[in-house]
Amino acid sequence: MSSTTPVTADFSSPPLKRSKIVLLGDQSVGKTSLITRYESTRDLPPWLSPNVKEFELIACILRRCRFMYDTFDNTYQATIGIDFLSKAMYLEDRTVRLQLWDTAGQERYRSLIPSYIRDCSVAIVVFDITNRQSFLSTSKWIDDVRSERGNDVIIVLVGNKADLSDKRQVTLEEANAKAQELNIMFMETSAKAGHNVKSLFKKIAMSLVGMEKENEAADAQNTSMCLFSISVRPSKRELTQKSTSHHHQRTRYLTLPSVSAELLSVK
Repeated sequence: MSSTTPVTADFSSPPLKRSKIVLLGDQSVGKTSLITRYESTRDLPPWLSPNVKEFELIACILRRCRFMYDTFDNTYQATIGIDFLSKAMYLEDRTVRLQLWDTAGQERYRSLIPSYIRDCSVAIVVFDITNRQSFLSTSKWIDDVRSERGNDVIIVLVGNKADLSDKRQVTLEEANAKAQELNIMFMETSAKAGHNVKSLFKKIAMSLVGMEKENEAADAQNTSMCLFSISVRPSKRELTQKSTSHHHQRTRYLTLPSVSAELLSVK
């Protein structure tokens, strides 16, 4: 009877907390299409061995139950208000839970956007490479993010519809220069062709992990400095002894001249 290798997972490292990702940009730049293209069936845990029979079963279940398909639909309607989706991405050492908030690009919904930006970890600002006005509008969207989150947020500039390069109105160099000037990430994607979509979200997940590790290191350093300051602070008893010793020294030095004067007067 052949033995089957059991499916095991390494939960030694705690998973990253849920990270809120907001997609921003003008209407019809492809925000919803990017999320829809972002597939879920292939994001399986790295500890799941492809040699076990359970692999095929889990893949089948995910194909039937997935809510984000690796597809593109030309019949999309404009997003009304806000849409929400959740996605788990498995990295080598932890699981990243991405909460994707798809916002409407129409002007009438702009008043809703700040409340969703306020507590986000990542802002994806999308523009259409065949629509120059959508690229120019990214400055306004980025300013909205900065006004709500300051520098405590990862901003990614995304040029979508890269499959329509023959109709391009924004060059790759121009978009890249803007990203460098604003010190933000940049990537071109095609939701229709699936180009760079999965890479985009994986890069974001890895950046979130890096930011989390930096915060942990900063907290550990602050704790260490706090403990050091407490350890070098003299105790109340030491302060009392030092004060008493200093008082005796002052008394001895002040009385010596008077004693010398008395001895001289006797002579």
